[in-house]
Amino acid sequence: MSLLQYVNPLQGTDSTYDFSNGNTLPLVMKPFGMASWSPQTNEKGKGWFFHPNHRVFQGIRLTHQPSPWIDDYGHLVIMPQSGPLCLSASKRSSSFKPEEMSVKPDHFKISLQRYPITLELTPTDRCASMRINYRELELSRLIIAPIEGECNWKLDSDARRLTGYTRAKAAGAPDNFATYFVFEFDCEIDLANSSTFSGNEQVDNGWSKPQEALGAFIGFLPSESGIVNVRVATSFISVEQAAINLRSEVGIRSFEEVRAEASETWEKTLNRIDIEAELEDDRRTFYTCLYRVSLFPRMWYEYDEEGSQIHYSPYDGKIYPGPMYSDNGFWDTYRTTVPLFSLLYPTRLGEILQSWVNAYKEGGWMPKWVSPGERSVMPGTLIDAVFADAYVKGIQGFNIETAYEGLLKHATVNADKPALGRRGLDDYNRLGYLPCDTYHESVSNTLDYVYGDFCIAQLAKGMGKEADYEFLITRAKGYAKLFDPSVRFMRGKKEDGTWNELFDPLTWGGEFCEGGAWQSSWAVPHDLLGLANLMGGRDAFVQRLHELMNEPPVFKVGSYGFEIHEMSEMAAIDFGQFAICNQPSFHIPYIFTALGQPSSTQYWVRKAAEELFSAETDGLPGDEDNGSMCAWYLFSAMGFYPLSPGAPQYVMGSPLFQRLTLHLEDGNDLIIEASDNGTANKYVESVQMNEESHNQLFFTHEQLQSGAHIRFQMRGTPSEKTYEAEALPFSMSKI
Repeated sequence: MSLLQYVNPLQGTDSTYDFSNGNTLPLVMKPFGMASWSPQTNEKGKGWFFHPNHRVFQGIRLTHQPSPWIDDYGHLVIMPQSGPLCLSASKRSSSFKPEEMSVKPDHFKISLQRYPITLELTPTDRCASMRINYRELELSRLIIAPIEGECNWKLDSDARRLTGYTRAKAAGAPDNFATYFVFEFDCEIDLANSSTFSGNEQVDNGWSKPQEALGAFIGFLPSESGIVNVRVATSFISVEQAAINLRSEVGIRSFEEVRAEASETWEKTLNRIDIEAELEDDRRTFYTCLYRVSLFPRMWYEYDEEGSQIHYSPYDGKIYPGPMYSDNGFWDTYRTTVPLFSLLYPTRLGEILQSWVNAYKEGGWMPKWVSPGERSVMPGTLIDAVFADAYVKGIQGFNIETAYEGLLKHATVNADKPALGRRGLDDYNRLGYLPCDTYHESVSNTLDYVYGDFCIAQLAKGMGKEADYEFLITRAKGYAKLFDPSVRFMRGKKEDGTWNELFDPLTWGGEFCEGGAWQSSWAVPHDLLGLANLMGGRDAFVQRLHELMNEPPVFKVGSYGFEIHEMSEMAAIDFGQFAICNQPSFHIPYIFTALGQPSSTQYWVRKAAEELFSAETDGLPGDEDNGSMCAWYLFSAMGFYPLSPGAPQYVMGSPLFQRLTLHLEDGNDLIIEASDNGTANKYVESVQMNEESHNQLFFTHEQLQSGAHIRFQMRGTPSEKTYEAEALPFSMSKI
């Protein structure tokens, strides 16, 4: 059975700057592909250049945008046209019928009403094959429209070939960055209908002079069929490398042959997990989430003539051997996406990690938020958790010594640029926290540093670096310095050791990032029992979580000065102060299990998964950043969750389906069955693993990755069973 039919790339695209239903793009691309393609309906929308309610099509866009908040780079728009020449986005656009537009991971098709033209595209990793049907042959052309950046184009009409580049780039790229292109056409070129242009005006520069946002249009003399095939290749290295990519990925194959390969690749990817679901909407939601998880980070390497990996470095602008991946925010993905890769794609994860070791060697610092180079837009250095989680799970394929060197560097050495390493490191070392009267988002950064220290300590321990381990694990207990027992929240602390008197748990911003004290006080995944002790015990912590989930979803805009979209999204759902729209809240419902009260986890996780994720309504409950939100759903559907990346365990939840089978890379199967499952029966009565009773509230990675058969017996009412500490998942305070 084809699983591609269940993937809906439009899910999450009904979003705006003010409110996110996912903030996704309908991406047509291979899994982790270097080149992504998306319809464009509004060039002026910047990051929000597509919306499903728009009714005009401006072209198919080559995009590398990982998030509308991060911006695009190396981008351009391709639009077929016939009749009078109209070049700018607004003037060339054509209406279309949504029911006549098909967007699938392996194929895009649209019929234009203004022009009697049908456009199709199918992707490879770095290239694409396009098929255009001009039903009126006169003045048929293809417009290639860069949006920004220096561009240059050269047309070889005899070879039916257009080459060029654009320097359109995001902030995280060296000055010499460019994206290079090769276009090849299977029909004669109409030179009288071909030229370069800027804006809406033709520019006759002899196909040789670079210019800001210079586009090209190519006229065709198609056959009587009106069908023109276009092969397009991209490269971050050179035009010559783009030509190599084109030969190796497309070659002389037909459009249908290229599409068949893309389809087969996606089917293999989606078939890593089989589910038995009663509702078609559940299938659509699940496989759409699996598609989203398999898009980022993006491959940033290419293969030379000898078939060896090479890459342009987005850190120093040079060419190196080996892998590179980009477009990833570790603040987002360490929580769910990367831990899921350790089960789904362990070999690829090893390659991804080696690419970030390469990033450290080329840029001098471990990356924090890359697109394509360092963007440094979020707190902390959460790549610490990415490497620690992979290391303790036995992931191979990366240089652990060099990785450790890079991680220890940003934990102990001041960076010479504010975008690199950990800011305020001297104060953190001296005080154990960042003072709120000196640093913005001081609490969020401190908690991320503390957790990062725990994660690096796991590598130090495993590598026999005892002195480093003791130093780091001691700092990992520093979260207690910011917990104020009088208010039972994390709180900003000043340089002199006094609390910030301007404290209100409903106020967002200030010492917190994209949240307030309600959302941000529980970011201690490595020592939740220790946090419970500060709060007065496990029962007190559980009561606090119940208050969080039932508190009215109100907020104060605080230092933001206006209502940011995360505030609006939290207020739109009936989940109290649980702002699942944003990553810092992802783990909150699973804390109940860590404290020995799994029935509350089961209730809230099932409620969120069933009510807030739906391919039928095309919605997601907030920003789907680099697969992180969809990975939350996939883990929740499987019935377990990586509560503390860096500890090789998954806390128990409540599986969504009666049966789910994860086909592991080594050929073993992880089978998860839930007897008497259903919306009414969301609570777990008992668990068996491999026919034996399982009395712990977690599974180890070793138990799962070697293959297992897990049976959940479900019930309709919460279990009254109590659990001792040894049944709970990892916490520093247990050892």
